[in-house]
Order: sequence, then C-alpha cells, then structure tokens
Amino acid sequence: MPFGVRVDPELLELALTHRSWAYENGGAPHNERLEFLGDSILGQAVTLKLYRDYPELSEGELAKRRSALVSTVALAEVARGLGIGASLRLGKGERQTGGRDKDSILADTVEAIIGAVYLSTDGETANRFVLDLVAPLFADPERFTAAVDPKTSLQKEAAQRGLSHPPYETTGTGPDHDRRYTSRVTLDGATGVGEGTSKKVAELAAARDAVEQLLEARRRRAERGAGK
Repeated sequence: MPFGVRVDPELLELALTHRSWAYENGGAPHNERLEFLGDSILGQAVTLKLYRDYPELSEGELAKRRSALVSTVALAEVARGLGIGASLRLGKGERQTGGRDKDSILADTVEAIIGAVYLSTDGETANRFVLDLVAPLFADPERFTAAVDPKTSLQKEAAQRGLSHPPYETTGTGPDHDRRYTSRVTLDGATGVGEGTSKKVAELAAARDAVEQLLEARRRRAERGAGK
C-alpha cells in the first residue's frame, strides 16, 4: 500500500487491526483510538481546503461538501484504491461475511491510517496526506456533485434514461438502541447498497453507490468510444 509517506510499522499494523481480530486474540489493541484521531485530522484538513477554495459558498453548502468528502462511501472508495482490504487484520466472522470490502470497516481504517501518519510524521505532512487522498473527488466535478447530493443525482440519471425514480428497499436489524439499516436501490443495471444507523443515511449511501456505478460505466463507454 503506497502512501507516499513513511509510517511507523507498528502504528500501521495497529491501524489495520479491526476490533474483531483484537477480541479473538485476547483483547489485543485495535484501531479505534487511531480512527478517532484520524477523523479529527481529516475533518480539519478538508474543512480548511473547502473554506479557502470556495469563498463564494455559504456555510450550509460548505458543510454539505465536507460531509461528502469525509463520508463512509468516499473513504471506502479511497481504501479500495489503495488495496487496503487485503491487508486488514479481521476476526473470523468478519472475514467470512466480506469484511474486507465493507464500506464501514474500510472507511474506519482510512481514518486510522491518517492517525498513524500524523503520529509518525507531523501535522503538515498529515494534512498533505489527507488532501492527496481526497484529491480525486475535488478533481472530478461530476463525481463530487453526486457525492454531495446523491439522491438528486440518481433522480437525474433516471430522468435522462426516461425512467421513474427507483424505490429504495431498506431493512433494519439489531436492537432499538443499536439499530443498523441496509438499503438497496437499482437503476439501469446498477445496484447501490448502503448501510447506516438510520434509514436516511443508508439510503444516501445506496444512492451514492448506484450513481458511482453509473458514472463509472459511462466513463468506460466513453473510453471505448475514444479508442476506436
């Protein structure tokens, strides 16, 4: 996993250690403290860049963009690009249920790695590291718009195809105090799946996933057309 910075090996191993692995190994340390640290560094770096780069935007619009850039879906995409899933230390149950590709686990690990980078280097280096991670979103206006307002973007994709807006299939599991929701939405062959602690969060994640798939399919078609 090339990060472009030197990370202390012990801290990197800790960042890649999920609590499920720790519990199966006698309560060993896991990455949640690093995740807590990395979340703060991530938020600060993204907030400052948005403030400087978009002086015309209101506080509300800035908040929407920040939420998109630090969302579970966005961070999971970053993790997949770095190949983080293959290096995760997971418990048996998580390995068997696809934990190496779960958005929540991947996103949390990215935040933990940011924390490890900060402790291994300094604040300025960690800030640059964060901005390098989210640079693809800043550089792709279409993808960024989809990330900011995925439900509206999915509605537009449906309208362009002459289709009605697809319904969301959302289910909840677990006790009331720790409820988790999973949502699915399908449009033109793309099936978006999202998870969250509320129906709204799960549906936003599902819409974002579906739009990302549709945009990627559009890019592939354009590349094939250009190559003819």
